[in-house]
Amino acid sequence: MSKTLKVLFLAAEATPFVKIGGLADVAGALPRALRALSEEDAGGVKLDVRLAIPLHMVIRNDSATLRPIATFSLQRSGAEMPVQIFETNSEGLPVYFVAGEPITTSASVYSANSALDGEKYTFFSLAALEMTKHLDWVPDIVHANDWHTALASYALQMKHWNGEMQETKSLLTVHNLPFLGPDITGRLASYGLPLSATDLPKWAHAQPLPLGLWASKKNVAVSPTYAEEMLTKEFGAGLEGYLASHKDTLMGIINGIDAESYNPKTDTAIPTQFSAEILEERSWNKAGLQQLTGLDIDSSIPLFGIVSRMTGQKGIDLALGALSRLKKTPWQAVILGTGDSAIEKQAKRLEKLFPDRVKVEIRYDDRLARKIYAGTDMFLMPSRYEPCGLSQMVAMRYGCLPIARATGGLKDTIKHEETGFLFEGDNIKSLSKAVREALKIYEDKNHWKTMQRNAMAEDFSWKNSAKQYAALYKSL
Repeated sequence: MSKTLKVLFLAAEATPFVKIGGLADVAGALPRALRALSEEDAGGVKLDVRLAIPLHMVIRNDSATLRPIATFSLQRSGAEMPVQIFETNSEGLPVYFVAGEPITTSASVYSANSALDGEKYTFFSLAALEMTKHLDWVPDIVHANDWHTALASYALQMKHWNGEMQETKSLLTVHNLPFLGPDITGRLASYGLPLSATDLPKWAHAQPLPLGLWASKKNVAVSPTYAEEMLTKEFGAGLEGYLASHKDTLMGIINGIDAESYNPKTDTAIPTQFSAEILEERSWNKAGLQQLTGLDIDSSIPLFGIVSRMTGQKGIDLALGALSRLKKTPWQAVILGTGDSAIEKQAKRLEKLFPDRVKVEIRYDDRLARKIYAGTDMFLMPSRYEPCGLSQMVAMRYGCLPIARATGGLKDTIKHEETGFLFEGDNIKSLSKAVREALKIYEDKNHWKTMQRNAMAEDFSWKNSAKQYAALYKSL
């Protein structure tokens, strides 16, 4: 008989329940993809993957389908801290919601108050492990994600749970290394969990993500290149020396995208469905986007797209600077996003400088985003660092060729002058050179269509990522 591997997948957010950032997309999709693997694809094992997230206030307000299944307490500073567990089934995926006073105290998923978040996610990580005692279900693997749940790995390493979970192994996926979490020395002590004598840098010895990196049997960056970059001073967030000395525990697995949702053949958010076989139909989406945004309808004018958080990390200031230099070249751009107010204002200044070329929308709008992917020719993504990135994969799926910095997951997913364009350096000059190269190739319509078809043929489905994680689970 096939062995069943039981995996408890922990995250701070997950679609379709709550989404703040890209972690929600991963936590909502990867557990489903793992459960959908055949035994052959999973290496001869059955995967029983279950998801646990906090019962945030935004979820409690719409919790009619949640079923209470367990009540217990954690010991905190000599007093009992009540925990409630709720359950639902989301398209075959068992999902557990952890509730308790530290979670309900904070009205938002992530708080500006580091003390609130430190308490909230310490409580969640420990309660999620304790929960398994009340489910008659002992995980073989605990899969934590980012600093919010990294303490689950630490608690397992410190043997905080005796008995059933003595043989449980842990792994930690790092989605964004610089977010290490707050100092939680007092939080750990209040729950009876001591700080270990680790070989972490002294300044990091009481932060959740470093503790999780130290405790986990395997640490996974969200792309192979990002795993290598984490060992350098530029990208290592001060932990590069520690990670280099433990690089045998580090690997990279690229994230995927929802290939069913992001499918230009069936996407009802775009004016005209199309495929690589009927690429000519794509031009209707360009015309539709130009009309929607008030730009001149002209299929020959190169149209740039940006869908992003407007932050320095994403290099949006570089993109705006590069576009402002293209004064003598015909072009148009549609920019969608929200974030840093200074960069938002810079985008609006570009719109005023080129009112007949640039349309800027300062908001989150998934339907418009899909129209941009399907209607623009080139997608600007000059991130200063990008652990994985999903937008470049979505853009390629829709035949929009990315122009991106050769970093992290961008380097791993884009083939230069085959499926997009890569450049080195985090400056306007390097990006401007790449843009000019792309514009030159754009003039050769046959070459451009070949690149579009190459990009659309790439398989970025979650199944590929799931197979690699399944192999990792089995090895642990």
